[in-house]
Amino acid sequence: MTALRTRVGSLDLDGLVMTAAGTSGYGAELQAYGELSELAAVVVKSLASFAWEGNPAPRVASAGEAMINAVGLSGPGVEAWRRDYLPDLLTHDATTVVSLWGRNVEEFAAAARDLAGAPVAAVEINASCPNLEDRAHIFAHSATATAELVRACAGANLPLWVKLSPNTPDLVEVATAAVEAGAEAVTLTNTVLGLMIDIETGRPSLGNGGGGVSGGPIFPVALRAVFDVRAALPDVAIVGVGGIGSGSDAVAMVMAGANAVQVGTASFADPRAPWRIQKEVRQWLSAHGHDSIEAVRGSAHG
Repeated sequence: MTALRTRVGSLDLDGLVMTAAGTSGYGAELQAYGELSELAAVVVKSLASFAWEGNPAPRVASAGEAMINAVGLSGPGVEAWRRDYLPDLLTHDATTVVSLWGRNVEEFAAAARDLAGAPVAAVEINASCPNLEDRAHIFAHSATATAELVRACAGANLPLWVKLSPNTPDLVEVATAAVEAGAEAVTLTNTVLGLMIDIETGRPSLGNGGGGVSGGPIFPVALRAVFDVRAALPDVAIVGVGGIGSGSDAVAMVMAGANAVQVGTASFADPRAPWRIQKEVRQWLSAHGHDSIEAVRGSAHG
C-alpha cells in the first residue's frame, strides 16, 4: 500500500489526514464512520481550563458554497474532557491532538497545566481565536503575542503546534516567532473573517454578528498561506487546513509544503470525508507512480 506516513515536528504519524478542531467533536464521535486509528490524528474541539457556553444562537449559517460560524469555543473544560471523553479515544487507539484556548495568556497557561500528564500526542494552541481582553485583536495577528502564548503553554510538557490566522499580512513573521518560541509546528490556517446578513430581518445571520468562513471557497487562501510559510521557513513542520474536500486538495497542500493536512468543514456534509480523502491521496499517488507522499512534498517550490 502506498505509504502516507509523515512526520510533524517530533511526531511520526501513520497517516496524512487529521480531523480539524471544532469539526469532529471532543472524542470518538466519528468512530461510527471509520477507524480513528487509521487517521494521522483526531484533533479535538478547543478546550479552555474552564467550561464555556460559547456564543448566542444561531451559531452557524450558510454562506453560499461556504459556511460561517460563531460557535464561540464552547466546551466542557480540560479536566472534564480528560474524565469524560479521552477514555473513548484511547479505547479506539486514536492519536489525539488537543486544541487549547483562553481569553488571555494566563488562561492558556492554565489550560496547558491541566493537560499535563495526559496520554495525548500534542497540543494545538488556538492562537487565532479572539483575544477577549481586546476584541479588536487576535493573538495570531501579533508575533509578540503568539510567541508569548507558546511559552505560556510549555507547562503541558507536550509537543506544541500553533494554529495561525489567514487574516493578517504578517503571517510569515508570526509563524517565525512561534517556532522561535518553541513551537514544533504551525497549523495553517484558521477561518477567514466574514459576515452574512438575513435580508428578511435586516440583521446579521449569526447571533454574535460576524463569524469565521470555512469550506471549499477558502482553500486557495489556506494553500497560499502554506506555500508562503514553506518558502520562508523551509524546515518548519506545517499542518495544512482550510477548505480541503478531496484527495486532490490534500495533494496540492502537500505540494505547497504541508507535512500533514486536516479536514474540517467537509466532514459536516460527509462524516467519512477524512478517510475518503486519505484513500483518494493513495489512489492519486499510485496512479502517478509514487510509493510515498514524500515524493511530492514541496514540489511546487521547484
